[in-house]
Amino acid sequence: MYLLYSLLLTLGLVILLPRFAVDAVRAGKYVTGLRERLGRVPLQHDRDRPLLWLHCVSVGETEAAKPLVKALSEQFPLHRLAVSTTTVTGQQVAQRAFKDAATIFYFPLDLNWIVRRVLKTLRPSAVLIMETELWPNLLRECHRRSIPVALLNGRISQNSFRRYLWIRSFMRTVLGNISVAIMQSQADAERIRELGMPTDRLLTHGNIKFDGVELSEADVALAESFRHRFALSADQNIIVAASTHDPEETIVMEAFRGLMDSKSENTVRLIIAPRHPERFAEIAKHLDASGLKWSRRSAPESDADRFANIILLDSIGELRAVYVLADVAFVGGSLAQRGGHNVLEPASQGVCTVTGPHMNNFTAITSALLEEDAMVQLPEVPIREAARAMSSTLRDLLESRDRRQQIGARARGVCDRNRGATAKTVQIIFHLLQHSGSAEQAVPLPVLQATATK
Repeated sequence: MYLLYSLLLTLGLVILLPRFAVDAVRAGKYVTGLRERLGRVPLQHDRDRPLLWLHCVSVGETEAAKPLVKALSEQFPLHRLAVSTTTVTGQQVAQRAFKDAATIFYFPLDLNWIVRRVLKTLRPSAVLIMETELWPNLLRECHRRSIPVALLNGRISQNSFRRYLWIRSFMRTVLGNISVAIMQSQADAERIRELGMPTDRLLTHGNIKFDGVELSEADVALAESFRHRFALSADQNIIVAASTHDPEETIVMEAFRGLMDSKSENTVRLIIAPRHPERFAEIAKHLDASGLKWSRRSAPESDADRFANIILLDSIGELRAVYVLADVAFVGGSLAQRGGHNVLEPASQGVCTVTGPHMNNFTAITSALLEEDAMVQLPEVPIREAARAMSSTLRDLLESRDRRQQIGARARGVCDRNRGATAKTVQIIFHLLQHSGSAEQAVPLPVLQATATK
């Protein structure tokens, strides 16, 4: 089965090569970090020190890993850290966030000879995988070398679960190579257990993302700089549309135009942050055609910034700081059927948060917020009617300051009560390394109190 998987992966790469080439020319995708994707990983000095390999997929996982990396550096001061990401944007965030890492590189293609090359270079004491990156050859090669693998903050969406069921027997073999899976929720744990994850290696400790939502001093300074540049004032209503996909930007712009029709000029302003950088130019064209005044974050500062109706946030890693400025935040990928994106960053800051109906990638978080009326979810309507529904919801929220502030306060409370998964996860990693003979005995930790999910 592994041979068939490797053959299909190779065939898929060959078939998609023309698409990769087009994307590389247009947006620099895939070609960036090609040597690393083929296993040529740069590794800095101190090779004699033990190393932990942490893999994050993109921006969301990398941001979520920040408190974990901080805790790991405190609990394992003798270990070095290697961080891999799959996407260019994830790589950019990791480069800024983890400056003390021994190496930050692009995740290798999951072919045996490439994986072996990376493991030979890194010689990790453990491999830590954020969320749901289940790469069969990597897991098998780690198992062959007795390298423990931990799935951290794991989640299995309903859609992914249905797809995995088609290859359940293979998944059982793949999951057998994971030392421990720490899942976000009972539903995630039940799905991975049904796919074949051994129950005695399965834990549920909550969502690490609840621990990674506090603002840094740099975030606060950035927010103030943004407020000054664009002349955002207390008498204006600021809407942030975050992590948007096609056609959500046009829906948001149409909804925003409806709000402007009922309000005075410049009393309501919109900040749009598309999910994928390669779409920045596309959204800029939409804004040019809209007839509205707009500015882009990446452009040189000008007087026009102070009067822009819409601001295009075409930057990486600044969204967390911009949420501070928002009266209402819409989190995208939820009108378009992309499964939604992380609502915790605005929610934890007490911002009234709105999503579309499609949040299946964040079911547990969404349920926790909705159960306490700590978030607003738009109803499912035909896409042509989405702008009207959004405009109506936003108008109601902007006209009722008390309501939106109460929603935001309840959201902050939900986030505060759900913190603590990072500390539990670090305890598991400590015992995993201790079992493999790589733990730092000088670092005191409380006795592990974890119960396997039944």
